Amino acid sequence: MSPDPAGLADAAALAVVGRPLVHDSAVKHVQGAAAYIDDIAEPARTLQVVPGHAPSAARGRILSLDLGRVRAASGVVAVLTAADVPGINDCSPSVGGDPVFAEGRILFHGQVVFAVAAETRDQARRAARLAVIEVEVETPAVTVDDALDRNTEVLPPYEFRKGEVASALEASPARTGGTFRIGGQEHFYLEGQAALAVPGEDGDMLVHTSTQHPTEVQHITAKVLGLPDAAVVAECRRMGGGFGGKESQATQWAVIAALVARATGRPAKVRLDRDDDMIMTGKRHDFRVDWEAGHDADGRLTAVDVAFYGRCGYSADLSLGVNDRTMFHADNAYNYPAARIHSRRLLTDTVSNTAFRGFGGPQGTVFAERVMDEIAVRLGLDPLIVRKRNFYAPAGDTTPYGMPVEDNIIHDLVAELERTSDYWARREAVKAFNASSHILKKGLALTPVKFGISFTLIHLNQAGALVHVYSDGSIMVNHGGTEMGQGLYLKVAQVVAEEFGVGIERVKITATTTAKVPNTSPTAASSGSDLNGMAAKIAAGAIRARMAAVVAAEFDVPAGEIRFRDGRVFGGNASIGFADLAKKAYLARVQLSEAGFYKTPEIHWDRPTATGRPFFYFAYGASCTEVTVDTLTGEMRVDRADLLHDVGQSLNPALDIGQIEGAFVQGMGWLTTEELVFDRAGRLRTHAPSTYKIPTASDVPADFRTALFESGGCRADTIYRSKAVGEPPLMLANSVLSAVFDALAALRPGRVPPLHAPATPEAILTAAKAMRSD
Repeated sequence: MSPDPAGLADAAALAVVGRPLVHDSAVKHVQGAAAYIDDIAEPARTLQVVPGHAPSAARGRILSLDLGRVRAASGVVAVLTAADVPGINDCSPSVGGDPVFAEGRILFHGQVVFAVAAETRDQARRAARLAVIEVEVETPAVTVDDALDRNTEVLPPYEFRKGEVASALEASPARTGGTFRIGGQEHFYLEGQAALAVPGEDGDMLVHTSTQHPTEVQHITAKVLGLPDAAVVAECRRMGGGFGGKESQATQWAVIAALVARATGRPAKVRLDRDDDMIMTGKRHDFRVDWEAGHDADGRLTAVDVAFYGRCGYSADLSLGVNDRTMFHADNAYNYPAARIHSRRLLTDTVSNTAFRGFGGPQGTVFAERVMDEIAVRLGLDPLIVRKRNFYAPAGDTTPYGMPVEDNIIHDLVAELERTSDYWARREAVKAFNASSHILKKGLALTPVKFGISFTLIHLNQAGALVHVYSDGSIMVNHGGTEMGQGLYLKVAQVVAEEFGVGIERVKITATTTAKVPNTSPTAASSGSDLNGMAAKIAAGAIRARMAAVVAAEFDVPAGEIRFRDGRVFGGNASIGFADLAKKAYLARVQLSEAGFYKTPEIHWDRPTATGRPFFYFAYGASCTEVTVDTLTGEMRVDRADLLHDVGQSLNPALDIGQIEGAFVQGMGWLTTEELVFDRAGRLRTHAPSTYKIPTASDVPADFRTALFESGGCRADTIYRSKAVGEPPLMLANSVLSAVFDALAALRPGRVPPLHAPATPEAILTAAKAMRSD
């Protein structure tokens, strides 16, 4: 076995892990040589597939479907509907209700009714517009309020309780609350949804898919085609971004490509147009939050009662886990002595909302920060003082769902950022500026993040990896994690290189495929490195132990004294090159291949009773943001952002800093510029870059400071004491919204700004007007 099976190695002794190595695809990205689905050389006679929908309807019974002109159009080879599905017409990731093709009814605007396969994409797009679909149009439920009026839900309500919240509120010296709305968000991955299906012998199907969950693509494609899972292979080398939008909702497009390939016997490719992509795929859940909090004269909480009303769309999709995670993070870093956290998962006649970076957690933490901000305004205290008074203790406190908080470093982390950001001096400067400026107002906020790491659907906390050592000393690694730009492949390769004591150049990174590692979990919940890194380490450790036994016998030393480093293997006073040892082991008929498996220990969660330990550990961070707001136009500028985040002992600091900065900017976009607008007919009006504003390079703060918190690392049984970094930093952007709130509060001290998220110029202007009104 590895002499360090739990990853306890001193970081200074590591040769590859912990080094800021460049992303394995960085050069190819810059050169335009990185291959995505649309770059794969198409097999001969590949068909181009375009989905068709009813352009004017969001809800209603299909009265007639005339596809005659579509079938007769130039270049069209096949037109498929629900009648052409040989298996089950459903691509749901959970409880069903997601038809591949609409049957009988239109459930939301953009729902796929048919698919056109033609010789060229242009021919398929033109043909799709020739369909005549008559619908008995019904009035759709579009908003949270519509769904509440109809009392329609995709899943039953759920709640956590801690203590007697009603009596605690009644006994509170002061109470505050209200209604707060949190908007959704479009994923806006650079590579749209895409899939290429290639038929094989005996009905087999190979699907190249831009997905975060190849196993789900495999399973659902097999189900829809009426095949066993083993007859379908799903493969993904890389995605041009995913952010959760390709966890469940990449599957439908892979399935449609496979259906066409099966029906025609020809390869088939789907690549969604950007407008279709935005109309036909789900978003981050938006919420209406009704809340009340009790507190004392110093701003310390006594009780919190909150109801989250989530707009889920027309089906369940992943809404159970997303809404649950909102509840899990409704406390953020704050201790609620008594709490009721309630959730309703509302059905609307809109596309199903789905996973998005943070998986509901960001919406919970935004609420927690609003509670802190409102208490501060009402008491005339600095918001940071209120936040610090409500932090969880370093150990001993429990969350509203009963899990002890045992690893809390937020006090030390915030204290360091408070110092390095020069918070208090800048607070005085902001006050001075606002006192002399009637139109432009500055805001400053320092907010924390506490984010639970693990899938709360416990069985997903597992991973497999396959490692081969070839007789020339080169190494191949394959695992169930997918690469969407975050650098997972490189991190896992660094782990394998470290285990064998070789340079990273010896490790070959290969595409994720269900043909090599089966039954994988999605690359989500920030768990990619934790799970797949450990599975790869276990596999490499097993091979290394067998190789060590070979050299130990030759050097006549105990196997426990064998050391792998610098491309050589040492024992006693002798050494051998790693490649030479690989050859020697092969000649000695020693197995140089291993499938590693890892499951996260200790975690358990009983959802019906809301008890257990759903998270392996918590990730922490904090950010300090300064903004300037024009209260006459609603325009806002982020002047400076200071980020401090704990990643334990980083597997790759360069990648981690990139993830932190990218997540912050994405979160900033969600909370300030990105607004989803549906009309009363249920049609998405912000379905293109011309109407949906994501952050650009010019929106990144001119003064942008990012640092990794120097901690003692994560718990010993994580991969090299590292911590997850994919999702938690997105919530660092909460400080931007709080800073805007702070700037508006300066218009009339003591009055709470009625600011909702996103804080677009229109929202800021509306709030500013309310602050000035009597």
